[in-house]
Amino acid sequence: MSGEDAPAEQQNAVDQKQETKAAEEPKAEPPKTEPAPAAAAAEATATPAAATEKVPEEETFTYRALVLTGYGGYDKVKLQVKKGKPALKAGEVLVRVKACGLNFADLMARQGLYDRLPSPPVTPGMECSGVVEAVGEEVTDRKVGDKVMVLNRFGLWQEVAVVPSTHTFLIPEGMSFEEAAALPVNYITAYMMLFDFGNLRPNQSVLIHAAAGGVGIAATQLCKTVKDVTVFGTASASKHETISEGGVTHPIDYRTKDYVEEVRKISPKGMDIILDPLGGSDTHKAYNLLKPMGKLITYGTSNMLAGQKKNLLAVAKNWYHQFSIHTLSLIQGNKSVCGFHLGYLDGEMELITQAMNTILDLYKEGKVKPRIDSTWHLEQVGDAMRKMQERNNIGKVILNTEPMPEEEKKEEPKKEDKKKDDKKKDDKKKDDGKKEEKKDDKKKEEPKKEEEKKEEPNKEEK
Repeated sequence: MSGEDAPAEQQNAVDQKQETKAAEEPKAEPPKTEPAPAAAAAEATATPAAATEKVPEEETFTYRALVLTGYGGYDKVKLQVKKGKPALKAGEVLVRVKACGLNFADLMARQGLYDRLPSPPVTPGMECSGVVEAVGEEVTDRKVGDKVMVLNRFGLWQEVAVVPSTHTFLIPEGMSFEEAAALPVNYITAYMMLFDFGNLRPNQSVLIHAAAGGVGIAATQLCKTVKDVTVFGTASASKHETISEGGVTHPIDYRTKDYVEEVRKISPKGMDIILDPLGGSDTHKAYNLLKPMGKLITYGTSNMLAGQKKNLLAVAKNWYHQFSIHTLSLIQGNKSVCGFHLGYLDGEMELITQAMNTILDLYKEGKVKPRIDSTWHLEQVGDAMRKMQERNNIGKVILNTEPMPEEEKKEEPKKEDKKKDDKKKDDKKKDDGKKEEKKDDKKKEEPKKEEEKKEEPNKEEK
């Protein structure tokens, strides 16, 4: 007998005994009596009281949450209403979330390319900010009403979140909820790469890819806290003015120029530190760009992300060009290669807290400050992800948990129609452009044909 069958058979035996007892006992119908008027009145009075009895808050409690329902495009992240108040264990706090940060890892998770997120259905989100609403037993360092920022493996894109109190950090005076939600992932990542791995010192050079992104801006600001650091930053041309103002010494347009050649023109020996979120062939380029004693810190594979859904060709290409090196080459080249993944440091909260405390001190001194690109309602998560994936952001993309006003909801379909109309116009312009090109080509070919016709009689005469 299997362990699963045993309870079922025991239950059947109990049911049979109960049936046998019932069959043995004679059924006696109780005498029908009319209820006394006083008793009937009392019963009638008691019924409304029972109906109005309060249901426990745990059962009536609802909150909105973004849920990844499957892997794929932007529409796979859906806004749902969850019922029941989350239970607190010892050492945990309940946070009323005000703002959430959007990270590149969230985009990869949507396509099934990020292994630190459990399988769908699941609520993504690694960072948020909000107010503590309840504390569990054994929590001594947080109290109800504390404004906190939160770092967690997942589960923060919702209106309330339960997390260990050690995963929360008090928000300094003057910092907005949006800034607080923008700080944990990007600044801890940048800080630990530059200082723990990179050992950044005065008069060194650093190459920062995606310099207009969240980590890029954080890394640039942190570089400025060290004397005479030269920052090379890759970004599209339209973002150069902003990143230059933020501290990038040499902005490079990676779309129109070979960044390796551009770096070599200015710094023939190469770089002291390179932060690589790209992966694939770009990691090879980065290693070759290092000076002797240089450090390559790789922390992502964003080259895998091409389009809304998983692009198997992009994934295969990235893996095919995956960087690999023999230890002898490292020794002879006097170079080091480091790997960083904040998602795998969730068990090292002491290390993370040390880094965060230093970052918050720098914030209080006015040396670092998150740059917010845009804020979106939970209902607009698809647009927020699109903006980031198409590299149209400068700084952090934030999700706001405040419900979208009805007026804005009415405007959304109009915006979608406008987007479709704009796309049609763009497609029409492209088609018209191609037609014009064909016409121009025909016009160019006509004189040639005329010349060829004129040349033919001359050939015959000869």
